[in-house]
Amino acid sequence: MAAKSKLIIVESPAKAKTISKFLGKGYKVEASQGHIRDLPKSQLGVDVGNDFEPKYITIRGRGDILAAIRKDAKNASQIYLATDPDREGEAISWHLSQVLGIDPSSACRIEFHEVTKNAVQTALKKPRSINMNLVDAQQARRVLDRLVGYEISPLLWVKIKKGLSAGRVQSAVTSMVVQREEEIEAFIPEEYWDITAKGHAGTKSDGKTSFDLTLTGLDGKKIEISDAQAANAAKSRIEKAKLKVASVKTSEKNKMPPAPFTTSSLQQEASRKLNFTTQKTMQIVQQLYEGVEIKGSGSTGLVTYIRTDSVRLSQEAQQDIRDYIPEAYGEKYLPETPNVFKGRKNAQDAHEAIRPTSIRRTPESIKDSLSRDQYRLYTLIYNRTLASQMTGANYETMTAVIDGDGVELRFYGEVLRFAGYMSVYKESTEETAEPVSKSIPQLEKGNVVKVDEVQTHQHFTQPPAHYTEASLVRTMEEKGIGRPSTYAPTITTIISRGYVSREQKRLFPTELGKMVTRMMTQYFPEIVDVDFTADMEDKLDKVEEGSQAWKAVIREFYPPFKMLLDTAEKQIEKVEIADEVSDEVCDKCGAKMVYKMGRFGRFLACPNFPECRNTKPIVTYLNVPCPDCGSRLMEKTTKKNRIFYGCERYPECTFVSWEKPVAEKCPQCGSYMIEKRGRHGEMLHLCANDKCRYKAEVAVKDDAGAEE
Repeated sequence: MAAKSKLIIVESPAKAKTISKFLGKGYKVEASQGHIRDLPKSQLGVDVGNDFEPKYITIRGRGDILAAIRKDAKNASQIYLATDPDREGEAISWHLSQVLGIDPSSACRIEFHEVTKNAVQTALKKPRSINMNLVDAQQARRVLDRLVGYEISPLLWVKIKKGLSAGRVQSAVTSMVVQREEEIEAFIPEEYWDITAKGHAGTKSDGKTSFDLTLTGLDGKKIEISDAQAANAAKSRIEKAKLKVASVKTSEKNKMPPAPFTTSSLQQEASRKLNFTTQKTMQIVQQLYEGVEIKGSGSTGLVTYIRTDSVRLSQEAQQDIRDYIPEAYGEKYLPETPNVFKGRKNAQDAHEAIRPTSIRRTPESIKDSLSRDQYRLYTLIYNRTLASQMTGANYETMTAVIDGDGVELRFYGEVLRFAGYMSVYKESTEETAEPVSKSIPQLEKGNVVKVDEVQTHQHFTQPPAHYTEASLVRTMEEKGIGRPSTYAPTITTIISRGYVSREQKRLFPTELGKMVTRMMTQYFPEIVDVDFTADMEDKLDKVEEGSQAWKAVIREFYPPFKMLLDTAEKQIEKVEIADEVSDEVCDKCGAKMVYKMGRFGRFLACPNFPECRNTKPIVTYLNVPCPDCGSRLMEKTTKKNRIFYGCERYPECTFVSWEKPVAEKCPQCGSYMIEKRGRHGEMLHLCANDKCRYKAEVAVKDDAGAEE
């Protein structure tokens, strides 16, 4: 009779494949493919009258998976539950223990934070019991979300539109996008001017030694110039003033490297630098975590656990990086002591930051084994981790005050003397508001300064910018709404529901989103209140810590919520939503087509449904001629929702491009150019001709058309 093997149950088939390679004979690794039990979709699934007891059932379609796991479990000498190391993973392990008859208090649970041989083997040596505090925190979240979603959503169906939904977190996030739009619409711009000058020290200018100055004061007062008349008067005073250097201060500035990635900072930086949506970032980094087929090594986990808000690196990883830096870059790039970073308030420190599982596995060494997007994201994570343990960048700076006849001008310049970590990684940060010279002139106190040119610049105050996915994630994190595992799903949900639209990376509330938010604000103010939502997250954290019982959280929440629900049912009047009419004419009946929201986004439909069932996709044209025939280019979508660009005359013209073409031609070879993001987030126009690849950096414009 064959010896029984030990059974390890993980969540994903990719992770199961990677782990199987490490362990070999004597072990069998199965994947649950996520949750195997959940609340039923067809009913509330929470027994409100029985102290909110949840009713769990096997998820539809998971019966065969569960049957296979039961069969393997029956023949196993030992069962280890190795689901992800977070609340959701702990809950999956608990559900598995319930259906397999495993005592949750037994040593059945193993936990590892990277899918590597050493991490898995170390975890097998110290199994533990299931952490019921984590399980209860997940149950509390699940029951809260079910009560809110299943009790409010039917009201929306009856009163507004069938298929709508409300959610404890999604409604609060939608309201944030709506409020930002209201702030933008209510904003009244105010005029202001700034004045700059080019000057030189001494009596003669050779044009090479001039430096930039900014007007900072007049007659001992800080300037506030609000109209052209005052600007011209100040300009005239500068031109006539006899100026000298009043003070010069030179110093060194050290810029420390950024912390390693958390889930939130990775999503933000991947959005800015790689133009990834939060959903795409999480899909790709999940692949890197679970394991990728590497030539010569097989399936390999490339990064550590991906749902974390910690900026901590393990001592082992930190030492590996410190050993590697002098070898690859030299001793001067290694700080005397390891760089340690402070996480944000209330950050959970159970997991490390997101880092490569081996710093010696460079992006270039595995490039041939990765898809283009996997390589780009792995490179981002690798470089950020490496940079976090390098010396800071060193600048020489100069600040000088030049004044005379009541006019005060300021010069600030900085020169990079040692790049340090910036030789590996540069953050995509917003530009500083103050002009910064990249050279430092020879200035001493008492030097006469002559002004060569004075320029006045008119500006208007700008409204708050529309949220991007990156800035919305940052705000969610700052306000304590959701957790690392929920940022991407929440944004995906509010877009797929049609409450928010994404246009040119910016997020806009739809009319439907505004209407639902207005109703929610009136009848369920706490659900859309950001502070209330954040406070609820804190209570869930206390459940996880074991300082609060999970049902106590529900008992406190439900009675006032039920009162609001009863009032809303009586008072909400039915709202008729008129479909937005397009300029597109139905080619079957001649009616003006209307915009509808479907499973895969917006589309055009005939308003005479069901008599006329004609539908059309929404066509987006680029203001760019087809490089082959001169017709218009269109933005198109594959069956897998990947965007590409093609000619409107297809199939007569077969031009197609995965990258977005631009109107300008390459000045070197005449080929068409495409829009690309550079390594540091800068916008480039790149020649599409592989033999040329000319590139030019272009300014990016913000919402108001100003250059960033």
